Amino acid sequence: MKNILIPTDFSDNAYKAISYAMRLLENENCTFHLLHTYTPAIYQSEYLLHSPGQLGLGDIYRTDSETKLEELKLKVISEFKNTKHHFKTYSAFSVLIEAIDELVENKKIDLLIMGTQGATGAKEIFLGSSTVHTIKRAKCPVLAIPFDYDVKMPKTILFPTDYEIDYNVGLIKEVLFIVGMHKSTLEIMHVRSGYELNPEQKKNKNKLEQLLSKTAHRFHELPDQGIIEGINSIQSELHPQMLVMVKNKHSFLENLFLKPVINQIGFHSSIPFLVLPYHLLG
Repeated sequence: MKNILIPTDFSDNAYKAISYAMRLLENENCTFHLLHTYTPAIYQSEYLLHSPGQLGLGDIYRTDSETKLEELKLKVISEFKNTKHHFKTYSAFSVLIEAIDELVENKKIDLLIMGTQGATGAKEIFLGSSTVHTIKRAKCPVLAIPFDYDVKMPKTILFPTDYEIDYNVGLIKEVLFIVGMHKSTLEIMHVRSGYELNPEQKKNKNKLEQLLSKTAHRFHELPDQGIIEGINSIQSELHPQMLVMVKNKHSFLENLFLKPVINQIGFHSSIPFLVLPYHLLG
């Protein structure tokens, strides 16, 4: 039984992620943990001066959150009618990432699926600040779904890498799971930096190939260029339906998220984006 965590703010953006999750996992036995966090706007002032009992605000916000979660659960059950899927709801007076951390640990979450929360009117914006922050902090794989993505199952998955990672099964377990479900082909992309792979990179590439021995996959070597340019060029050629990257301590992705401008505008992509956290390397 897979444990899937889906945060929601009850927006269309968040529901798009739920719909995608239902389709992606329609043939799997799953428990979906629907999470909503709330912090009253008055929290910074009056809420600090009076107890929630005096104002009654805590009860009001909690009741509203719980009611909407129950309505959401019933809507999803009614729309998708899948007996393999089970649902639990959680309403938390908390910061989103703290509630996520708690559930990931206590409920043994395998995968977190969320909307991009980048709905600012600019089509090029993919990840909003909440999504970027979640990806940076989450201790489980995170799959972010663009709001305007025309849902297609991942028959082709793009996996950029610099071969600087000592891969293991724990790290790519969810990738292998998705590939197995949808009989996907994994397209591994490496951008040459003008040099041959060093011995460590060669060893890591060979280990990755061994881990993928029972999985349809291909390796691609791209000429020296920026990683974004490389991703864009190969996407136009292969038309993948999912992008996978590892966020390790020294990876391109980690550096990308550390740049202030990226934290403001988010990472650009038009397809679902699966991020694997480095702590899974063990």
